[in-house]
Amino acid sequence: MTTPTRFAIIGPGVMGEAIIAGLLRKEITSPSGVTAAGPRSVRGEELVERYKIGFAGNADAARQADVVILSVKPQRLAAVMKDLRGVIPPSSLVISIIAGAKVSALQSGLDHRAVIRAMPNTPAQIGEGIAVWTAAPEVSAEQRELAARILRALGEEVFVEDENYLDMATALSGTGPAYVFLFMEAMIDAGVHLGFPRRIAEQLVTETLRGSVDYYAGRKQHAASLRNEVTSPGGTSAEAIYYLEKAGFRTAISRAVWAAYERSQALGAGKDAQKPE
Repeated sequence: MTTPTRFAIIGPGVMGEAIIAGLLRKEITSPSGVTAAGPRSVRGEELVERYKIGFAGNADAARQADVVILSVKPQRLAAVMKDLRGVIPPSSLVISIIAGAKVSALQSGLDHRAVIRAMPNTPAQIGEGIAVWTAAPEVSAEQRELAARILRALGEEVFVEDENYLDMATALSGTGPAYVFLFMEAMIDAGVHLGFPRRIAEQLVTETLRGSVDYYAGRKQHAASLRNEVTSPGGTSAEAIYYLEKAGFRTAISRAVWAAYERSQALGAGKDAQKPE
């Protein structure tokens, strides 16, 4: 299988645009080889102006594509599959990044067998994301290699045989940036509360998180061991951690990830959002 040049991006939102940018940045294809499709013509005009790509309806974009990438919201998937059913060329590869959408459901809804399910995250917009993915048995070795190359244009990629890991990845790494940003926001606000100007609080928090992650990656030790390095007996870190533990910090994180996991499964089952307890 030669490297395809024609891509259809169905759903040109934030992640759809990240994929477009990654494909062009890594020269996997050229602007003339990308066609985006979505319901908003204004959005299409923005992408055409920004990337010099094409914009068309769902069926027209998919009909001539070697790779069809689905990046619509889960609630719109049924309508999109109706548009695409029987339209995608048999030799083409479908890659879905839709939360909760199972491979079998995509195969059935699209009447297409070569389907890959992936879950990237928003740092893909700067090529620093990570994607977990799996493939239907009908996906060839060459198509798997192609999918890995496409996902590496967004950052790192991890292939798993068990599709159940995709809902887990949705909750952990897919939703993970939201947890990190909320933590950052809370730390920045705490710094402002202490008396720092917001710009200084933002700089301190940003560089602390960046440096801590790089330090962890370089040391290759358990996170608890590194935490102990900065937790002196009776010191400020020990006092702060005591209050975090007292407030149920670990439990809150664990329950949040589990809630996201259950929501991913519910989306896959076509269930509407439930009110929080």
